Amino acid sequence: MADDKDVLRDVWFGRIPTCFTLNQDEVTEREAEPYYLLLPRVSYLTLVTDKVKKHFLKVMKAEDVEEMWFEYEGTPLKWHYPIGVLFDLHASNTVLPWSITVHFKNFPDRDLLHCPSNSVIEAHFMSSIKEADALKHKSQVVNDMQKKDHKQLWMGLQNGESHTQTQKHTHIPAGSCE
Repeated sequence: MADDKDVLRDVWFGRIPTCFTLNQDEVTEREAEPYYLLLPRVSYLTLVTDKVKKHFLKVMKAEDVEEMWFEYEGTPLKWHYPIGVLFDLHASNTVLPWSITVHFKNFPDRDLLHCPSNSVIEAHFMSSIKEADALKHKSQVVNDMQKKDHKQLWMGLQNGESHTQTQKHTHIPAGSCE
């Protein structure tokens, strides 16, 4: 059986090779080449896809661009689920790279929440951390953190920092993730 530290390392450092392709119904000025990224399992699609958006906007007319969203094999991908969870739910039995389709039109309001900014993602992330802490530690860990510790935890997620590095900055006890 794997040691908890090995599992934790694999989760924090895990990356999923991904190929982003523009939906064929999108209006473009020229053919859009696919875009490849190694996505961190512990991040959110909307945090790591600025480069994807810039890549595809090069071939599109500004008037044809609405809110960007993603789908895998016809299923819209929820931005508020971590990338690793999305992959495990929808594509864990597929051949890599994971093929995600990018859309700029026809946002599926019935299936997805809108994500107007990174501050919405941060609020969702911190809420999830607080929920987990309440269930596991009766809110002792998060309540003992200062605002700067919360920010450092968020920055660690955004920058792909390892859990060990984040622990040093936020004073999260080692046992809190076991």
